[in-house]
Amino acid sequence: MWRYATLSQSSNGARKVTRQRHTASEIAAKLAMADDMAAQGRLHGDIAKSLGVSVMTYHRWRKARGTLARSVLRPASDIERAGLAAEREQAQEIRELQIENVRLRRLVTDLLLEKVQLEEGLHGNVAYRKTAGHG
Repeated sequence: MWRYATLSQSSNGARKVTRQRHTASEIAAKLAMADDMAAQGRLHGDIAKSLGVSVMTYHRWRKARGTLARSVLRPASDIERAGLAAEREQAQEIRELQIENVRLRRLVTDLLLEKVQLEEGLHGNVAYRKTAGHG
């Protein structure tokens, strides 16, 4: 969980970047501060800068907290389980519709190709008749 870098100076005077880890309690405290700032309408970039972390780290922490809060801190209620089941069912329906959409697109493509071939054949016959004196 390397999260942010700081500059430090070694004994020979050279600067180097060292990474620091945040403890779970530090992350929780910073996220609580971030929630307060977000409630005040501050932008995510400003919040991350105030916390001393990158925007990506801030978002990673928020995502991890959300996952943790949903799965570990509180068990899913019956309503949430029903909602998850409905989401799964909806996702399955979307997948089936996407498969059907691909099948229909292929069918339309095949029909268009067949139409072009027929038109070429028709135009070829008309051109043949004109050159042979039949038309």
